[in-house]
Amino acid sequence: MVRRLYPTQPVVGVGAILVCDGKLLVEKRKSEPGKGKWSVPGGLVELGESPEHAVIREVKEETGLNVTDPMLIDVVNSVSSDEKGAIKYHFVIVDFFLRLKGGELRAADDAEDLKWVVIEDLENYDITKTLRDFLQRNMEKLKALNSCA
Repeated sequence: MVRRLYPTQPVVGVGAILVCDGKLLVEKRKSEPGKGKWSVPGGLVELGESPEHAVIREVKEETGLNVTDPMLIDVVNSVSSDEKGAIKYHFVIVDFFLRLKGGELRAADDAEDLKWVVIEDLENYDITKTLRDFLQRNMEKLKALNSCA
């Protein structure tokens, strides 16, 4: 099993970018890092699994939605240190835009809650630093995407 807390190497994760009618699907995180903050659905890549398969699996596990056609949109590096300067978390997160193909939206697994939020309104939410950085780099790109098409 991969050590998330005080890892010996970066941990590879995936994030799901689902946009419908100008709204991004976000989840309230149930566990650390970022417990209680809003982020995109996602999780860790399992041994032997491709990032593309991991993001499809994680969306199903956390949201109940079926998605397809993962398209690379960004890679986010997230490093957090403790008060002594030791690396507490180090994630490399591969974010994919996905198309919806069905399922029933329900918060499960690591998601405490799920919401479709107008992209421009996300700055009013308590979002993770990685999502804030992602939005700053990709705002215009997000406005042109639609997972529901």
